[in-house]
Amino acid sequence: MNARRRTVLTAGAAGAAALVTGCGSSGDEGGGGDASGTPTASDGASPGTSPDTSPGGEELAATGDIPVGGGTVFKERKVVVTQPEEGEFKAFSAVCTHANCLVASVSDGTINCPCHGSKFSLTDAAVEAGPATRPLPEEQITVSGGTIRLG
Repeated sequence: MNARRRTVLTAGAAGAAALVTGCGSSGDEGGGGDASGTPTASDGASPGTSPDTSPGGEELAATGDIPVGGGTVFKERKVVVTQPEEGEFKAFSAVCTHANCLVASVSDGTINCPCHGSKFSLTDAAVEAGPATRPLPEEQITVSGGTIRLG
C-alpha cells in the first residue's frame, strides 16, 4: 500500500472514531436536573421498598404525594404525574419533545424542562413556552385505593 493511501485511510479511521465518540452517550440520560440543587423529582421508590410488579403496573406514588395544582417527576421511570385539580391525576412522558432532555420540575402550573426552557401545561402537557413545539405524550396510569400505578 502506498503512503498516500495509508495516510487517507488513517485519517478516515481517526475521523470515524471521533464521530462515534462525539455521538455517544455520556450516561446522563436527557441531561436534566435542577441547577439549584434543590430536589424536585423522585425516582419513584421509597427507601426500603422494591418496585411493585403486581397487576395494574408499578406503584409510582400515593395520591397524597402529588400536590394539587402541581406534580412530581419520576426520573427513573421517565414520567411526570400531575394533579391539576383535587382528585384528577394525569401522567405524561418526562422526556421533552424539543431535545429529549428530562423535565425537572412542576411549578406555577407548568412542567418545566431545564435544558432550553420549554414549559408544558400540567393539565394536558400542551406547550406553553418553547422552543418545544409538540406536547409531552400522555402516559397511562391507574389510580385506585390512594395509589397511583404506571400502566
